[in-house]
Amino acid sequence: MFKSSSRLKTGNSASLLLCFFASLLLYFLASSLLLCRKLTPLSPLPQLDRLRVVLVNTRNPLNIGAAARAMSNFGFLHLRVVHPYELAFREARSAVGASPVLVSAQEFKTVAEAVADCTLVVGTTAASRRELQHPVRRLEQGAPLIRKRLASSRVALLFGSEKRGLSNEDLSHCHWLLRIPTREEHRSMNLGQAVAVCLYELSRDPKAAPHSEKSVAATASDLERLTSLLLDALRASGYLKPRSAAPTEEKIRRLVRRLHLSAADAELCLGMLRQILWKLRSGPDPHFK
Repeated sequence: MFKSSSRLKTGNSASLLLCFFASLLLYFLASSLLLCRKLTPLSPLPQLDRLRVVLVNTRNPLNIGAAARAMSNFGFLHLRVVHPYELAFREARSAVGASPVLVSAQEFKTVAEAVADCTLVVGTTAASRRELQHPVRRLEQGAPLIRKRLASSRVALLFGSEKRGLSNEDLSHCHWLLRIPTREEHRSMNLGQAVAVCLYELSRDPKAAPHSEKSVAATASDLERLTSLLLDALRASGYLKPRSAAPTEEKIRRLVRRLHLSAADAELCLGMLRQILWKLRSGPDPHFK
């Protein structure tokens, strides 16, 4: 009798444990279903459509494809490529299942042409053993500044080649640089990974509605025209020497971008420089002493 009662209790205990675990399993399944209902696909902000992702001198078709897929994942649909390795770009574009972002990508010969309609140009860098002449911001610090500018105008985000990154000439077109914080011993990232991380950071804060800036910023095209006129004036005045021309041009280009000129101020500067250049070329004023 005692053995039978003991077996009965053991059976009841096993049944209770089985019921407990079954209930627990059902609870977690129900919770998962509710969570899935709450999760909605990413709905990118309208202003994010103003971002232009620019790939410069890319060579690996897999990296190009990965970058385009990351753009599509986060709702950034405008890809521009500068002087891509022709075979790699064609291979990536014609691959089965290629992203529509890649198929509709625009090609440019120079960085200046690719960023001409943008009022903010941001370059990416691993910032390892390289002497940089630009302000460098961590991704989490730079993302809000990019979102703020996107509220009113276009922004270009530049990524360099897999091997060398952006050249000094490429960087001279940038207002400032962006760095993804990574482990010191292994700073550089795969191109596709870097694009994905940057775009995730830009798209992940939909609650913070950015306020547009009060004045309209000068476009990269305006700044390049201003740089070109300033360099012409410096040549005409004898300041710019042939031996140091290339490094000085890069310094002047960076200087102009550090001024953060509005479109109106850039137009004023262009007018003044045209007049100065005309005076320099027409010879000294006989009435000026």
